[in-house]
Amino acid sequence: MEFDALILSRIQFAANISFHILFPTITIALCWFLLFFRLRFVQTRDGAWEEAYYFWTKVFALTFALGVVSGIVMSFQFGTNWPGFMERTGNISGPLLGYEVLTAFFLEASFLGIMLFGRGRVSERVHLIATFLVAVGTTMSAFWILSLNSWMHTPAGYEIINGRFIPTDWLAVIFNPSFPYRLAHKLLASALTASFLIAGLCAWQLLKGSATRGTHKALRAAVFTAAAVMPLQFVAGDLHGLNTLEHQPAKVAAMEGIWDTQRGAPLTLFGIPDEQERTTHFAIEIPKLASLILTHELDGEIQGLNEFEGSHPPVAPVFYAFRVMVGVGTLMLLIASFTAWRLWKQRREAEVTLPRPLLWVLSGMAFSGWVATLAGWYVTEIGRQPYLVYGLMRTAEAATTVPPPYIALTLTAYLVVYGLLLVTYVGVLKYMAEHPKQHAPEAPTGALLGKAGV
Repeated sequence: MEFDALILSRIQFAANISFHILFPTITIALCWFLLFFRLRFVQTRDGAWEEAYYFWTKVFALTFALGVVSGIVMSFQFGTNWPGFMERTGNISGPLLGYEVLTAFFLEASFLGIMLFGRGRVSERVHLIATFLVAVGTTMSAFWILSLNSWMHTPAGYEIINGRFIPTDWLAVIFNPSFPYRLAHKLLASALTASFLIAGLCAWQLLKGSATRGTHKALRAAVFTAAAVMPLQFVAGDLHGLNTLEHQPAKVAAMEGIWDTQRGAPLTLFGIPDEQERTTHFAIEIPKLASLILTHELDGEIQGLNEFEGSHPPVAPVFYAFRVMVGVGTLMLLIASFTAWRLWKQRREAEVTLPRPLLWVLSGMAFSGWVATLAGWYVTEIGRQPYLVYGLMRTAEAATTVPPPYIALTLTAYLVVYGLLLVTYVGVLKYMAEHPKQHAPEAPTGALLGKAGV
């Protein structure tokens, strides 16, 4: 099977962004956990909170580094693989990416060193402020990137002159119709991803007998956060779905496998979509539930894929990815709620005691947030096809003219390197969890620790 430059470029960009998104999804929320750990130490002077802070600071640093490196590589592909995109949307995408660097990346880079190495060298107040500003920086980064991505889905505040998108209203560009829903959904997804990573590694430490006092503190914080955030994520997902139905009905039709426009559309739990026959085989359906969920009316109308002949996304990837996202999210809700209930019963005890089967489940779900995030991202991005800027600019219009063999060569190199980095990353986290004493905080070298002044 031969692939042309368009398909290879799409696969290469998908591989790069799939690898990159794993790490910001952790760091956006993980830094807020670090701020909480640090605040609790300052308030209580309990060394267990400091142990948790410094262990997870090292995890944050490793994750942040991989996110930066993969992000830089990804940004080059705008020029190498998608020159038409930057040529036509550069007046909008360029400034938004520049704002991300100026307001987010510089903030993170400026204070990350203080957060990582400032203990004993700066006062506790400065150290705490540095942690807070790094957390703000990670969130601002998500703000700008998702603003651009959302604009590509629901473009606003522009005019087209000589084929190029020119901004006419920056507030409309930044706060485009899908941006608030997409930002909330992503921030909550990050909170869940970080929560399950923390809970999973802490459970692994309990299983392997390497737990510290900080392990018990971090596990409780992560599980209670996941239990509180998961219902909010379902609400945010519902609101995001209503917004998507309004602006991208073809994506919703692909998600649900709905071919003909109908009222009272059934919810398809599972099936096998067939684009050639324009039907979903072996569909397991619940009558009227799709209309109720998507329109909040039992007889609400859902447009079918046949209304978008030649301009709807590939159905099978969107259909399956959506079910993976919802399925993993539901499992996360059940596990987080049950574990939180068990821990609430032990809230007066210093150490966590959970059944070994539950600890194994938590360990196995350490990276469940990655699975749900990738599945949701595929629904979002594949569901936008065949457009780069929805309804205005097709993906094929922006693809490179580089010969396919060159793209295939770099794609292979990316996949090999990313595969090795991912295996190494997981292996390092496992080693750190099993040898936490090697990552415990050292005695401060300066005389400023414990002072409140700057």
